[in-house]
Amino acid sequence: MKYKTKANAINTCLLGTSLAVFSQLASADVILHAFDWRYSEVAEKAAEIADIGYKNVLVAPPLKSDSSNTQWWARYQPQDYRVIDNNRGNKEDFQNMINALKAHGVNTYADIVINQMANERGNSTYFPGSDTLNNYASNSDYWNRQKLFGDLNNNLFSPGDFHAGFCITNWTDVWESMNGRICGGNGDPGLPDLDPNDWVRAQQKSYVQAIKNMGVTGFRIDAAKHMTTWHINQVFDANIKQDMYLFGEIITGAGAGNADYDTFLEPYLRETSHSAYDFPLLKTLRDAFDVDGSLEALANPKSWGGAIDGIRALTFTITHDIPSNDGFRYQIMSEANEHLAYAYIMGRQEGVPMVFSDATGVDNGRWVNDYKQDNLKAMVKFHNGVQGADEEVLYTDQCAIVLRRGDAGVMGINKCGYAKDISINASNLNSAKNYVDVFSGSSFKVNSSYHTVNVPAGSARMWLAETGSVIDPTDEVDVSFTCNNGNTNMGDSVYAVGNDAALGNWQAASAVLLSPTSYPTWTGTIKLPKATDIEWKCIIRNETDPSNVIQWQSGANNAVNTGNGASTAGSF
Repeated sequence: MKYKTKANAINTCLLGTSLAVFSQLASADVILHAFDWRYSEVAEKAAEIADIGYKNVLVAPPLKSDSSNTQWWARYQPQDYRVIDNNRGNKEDFQNMINALKAHGVNTYADIVINQMANERGNSTYFPGSDTLNNYASNSDYWNRQKLFGDLNNNLFSPGDFHAGFCITNWTDVWESMNGRICGGNGDPGLPDLDPNDWVRAQQKSYVQAIKNMGVTGFRIDAAKHMTTWHINQVFDANIKQDMYLFGEIITGAGAGNADYDTFLEPYLRETSHSAYDFPLLKTLRDAFDVDGSLEALANPKSWGGAIDGIRALTFTITHDIPSNDGFRYQIMSEANEHLAYAYIMGRQEGVPMVFSDATGVDNGRWVNDYKQDNLKAMVKFHNGVQGADEEVLYTDQCAIVLRRGDAGVMGINKCGYAKDISINASNLNSAKNYVDVFSGSSFKVNSSYHTVNVPAGSARMWLAETGSVIDPTDEVDVSFTCNNGNTNMGDSVYAVGNDAALGNWQAASAVLLSPTSYPTWTGTIKLPKATDIEWKCIIRNETDPSNVIQWQSGANNAVNTGNGASTAGSF
């Protein structure tokens, strides 16, 4: 079923926005969160990451943690800031990774953990402890190569550098959340919580400066909710922030009116210059794509508190904390809704979108290697193609939303169970260009002030001006070929030939033999690159003499887009 509507344009003007804001919006490059990847793996995939279109990669915390522990959470239990050595690699691996990414034009963002230290050695608050100091001394050549700063003969922190050892119980109480320990329950004494005294802050500043000096250009500030903004601003001062992208992790259930937002995220945005995870938008997305929700909420969510200011927003559909912590799993969307939500954050103007690609295998590996999933690759291409272009909401209702991005592209999302034909104002699109969907390869060209676009049920469409499908052409699908009226003589058969190597590249000698399944109808199934435009014809050719073509199908070439699998027919 199709539902046809006519659009009323909704302008989303950023009134009063400075040129600096527009400049930052224009450089809102997609971040790949290579969650818990080994540094060496990131380096090995640097060329592939760049080819897909990612410009920034967020990697595991560069510090010393238990190198024998393969669990992801071990990376968030620091033992020492002064060296990099953990289960994901050491300083040498980290530097090689930065260099490899930089060689391909990709920036490295580091996950920074400075709120707490590791729960180990009977919950000792001497870090890294005597055994580690002895190891530093006995293997000094190795540890000096992994050193960032400081004197490895002495502990970095001692008991006087920590808050009192009590567990947080009221997570919306500011003082308790910023002075207590993050504990796991069942008698767990928790992660020793650092007191931001002069010594602690000095070591933290030395640490982040050393990481920056290695070539890192962005910081994710872990557990920002558990530190005062004064402490954060003291560590990430003007010198550190220069030419860096900083964003804080403050998990909220919603936007304005939500206790976590009002108590922690709003003050963070007001009292620092950093960006932050846009958890308010995540709530809006979850509600909008719910069966009872409306995509009208996505037209301008910032206007009613459903998103933070785009210039400060790190946008996402899933983070590592959500599936890995029971208290946050309610924020997981279905795979179908997550796909549509990704299309929205990649297609809109505001926010810096981040793609989560997991190495832990949580939820049966649902997010493993998502960075190179076909649909996400296509979305990255669209985002890069429209980056910096203005945004106009051309249509929205409960089921669907259509956005125009300058004359560079159009995005349509339809969450409902039936296709929608939507008439949009096309006066600001370029009539000289083809608009090609990055998912399917289907295209349209405008020739009047209004144009009707079709968005299939439960799908997204992202049409880029004069840009073809970016689905990986090495991914093959089955295409069924039929040639009708193929009347042949003994020794001759019907073949399919066309503009792809699998179809002989128009060389009759390399054409594909079909079968007379219901003579004179001939059929066959041929593997071809997915989402690819194919032109082909039926021919009758001698079976033993490939150069002897008896008959070519007359008229225009047959045409088909292979999509995710297709059928096509020709006739003599």
